[in-house]
Amino acid sequence: MHTKKVVTAGKNIDETDKVLIMIHGRGGSAEDILSLAAHLNTKDYALLAPQATNNTWYPTSFLAAPSVNKPWLSSALQIIDEVVADVVAKGILKENIFLAGFSQGACLTLEYVTRNAGKYGGVVAFTGGLIGDKIYAENYSGDFEGTPIFIGTSDPDPHVPVTRVNETTGILESMHANVTTKIYPNMGHTISRDEIEKANTLVFNK
Repeated sequence: MHTKKVVTAGKNIDETDKVLIMIHGRGGSAEDILSLAAHLNTKDYALLAPQATNNTWYPTSFLAAPSVNKPWLSSALQIIDEVVADVVAKGILKENIFLAGFSQGACLTLEYVTRNAGKYGGVVAFTGGLIGDKIYAENYSGDFEGTPIFIGTSDPDPHVPVTRVNETTGILESMHANVTTKIYPNMGHTISRDEIEKANTLVFNK
């Protein structure tokens, strides 16, 4: 399955108290997603980006039954968990750990934090939703304690239906996340300037 390979940028983790974990999309790379940080208010953050084996976190659509994407999905979630654990072991408080992802990486980011809810610094999902052929509420537990979460997506999007984004928002809010969801008409499968501004204002404003 996935081998833990983490590309770093930004501040040295020993020289800061804030960390952003960035999760790339299908066919992307750790370096690709790290380049996005140039547009985010994260100059004082340590940046960590795990690299998926063969540039893909799980083989089929995030809307497939979880059994179809196992064991790759389980391995991907484990990699993120290990990265978070490594950061905590460095003495960084969980409330100073931020996560962000695009597309497949956004889905994985949302799935991870909702399975491991707590007070994070913040979460950004550029086009994503919870994973599965339906919402498996039994997989999700914990309390976000007001964690700011921003989700942006296009209507329509070729990979992520708005219905799943809205279902995801409902689950996150029920777990006490402070969620802002913005649907952009005909934006396409990309990251817009407005999404960057929303992420900076709502999440990376500490």
